[in-house]
Amino acid sequence: MDEPTSLQDLQTAFRHGEIDLQGQFMLGSNYTFLVEIRHEGQTYAGVYKPQKGTNPLWDFPAESLAGREVCAYLLGEFLGWSLVPYTTLREDGPYGPGSLQQFIEYNPNYHYFNFKPADKERLRPVALFDHLLNNADRKGSHVLLEKRTRRLYAIDHGLCFHAEDKLRTVIWDFAGMEIEESHLNDIRRMCDALAQPSALLADLELFLTPEELAALAERGQGLLAEGCFPQPPQYRRAFPYPPL
Repeated sequence: MDEPTSLQDLQTAFRHGEIDLQGQFMLGSNYTFLVEIRHEGQTYAGVYKPQKGTNPLWDFPAESLAGREVCAYLLGEFLGWSLVPYTTLREDGPYGPGSLQQFIEYNPNYHYFNFKPADKERLRPVALFDHLLNNADRKGSHVLLEKRTRRLYAIDHGLCFHAEDKLRTVIWDFAGMEIEESHLNDIRRMCDALAQPSALLADLELFLTPEELAALAERGQGLLAEGCFPQPPQYRRAFPYPPL
């Protein structure tokens, strides 16, 4: 694949480029496809998740997972943590509307459960991100390092933003530890933006309900009040299954 010359080029290609199916990822309960996006002589690899390809869930609205993927990207960029690969919603995907995300080249055999200590230490913002998003399915394979740059990414955010407590993650390494002031400042900015008309609020309102947005703000305020990483809940399962 050709390297994008800029984020703007990547955004333009993913929003307007021609999408060609290349194959299907067989792991997972929902339909997920590897695609090529072609635009103005450039070719990019992407991951396409059509809304029609999601299995019905009792606790998440039908065909809402693609929008939640987009919200995770938007929130990560607003916070300045840039954890999620570029993600947008394409109405004209090969199988209809769905999320389209930049594909990251990585080693699938190197994941949370065999990360070196230095790489595990890099997961503090991911753990905070999952608390904010109320991520119901943070598996060990959902955090990865790009092969070329070793940049940290987090993927698979369809089961996020529920108004009820759903957090299930393998990343409890920092429970009880203090949150860095810089991260608290980022969360404070988020809470401020959700409390009044803002670009962030307008973007998230396209995909999330008022109850889900209120719960997001409440989780942010909770982290600010505590100032430390939460402990795993004792009254329910706090880990995803399978964990990888």
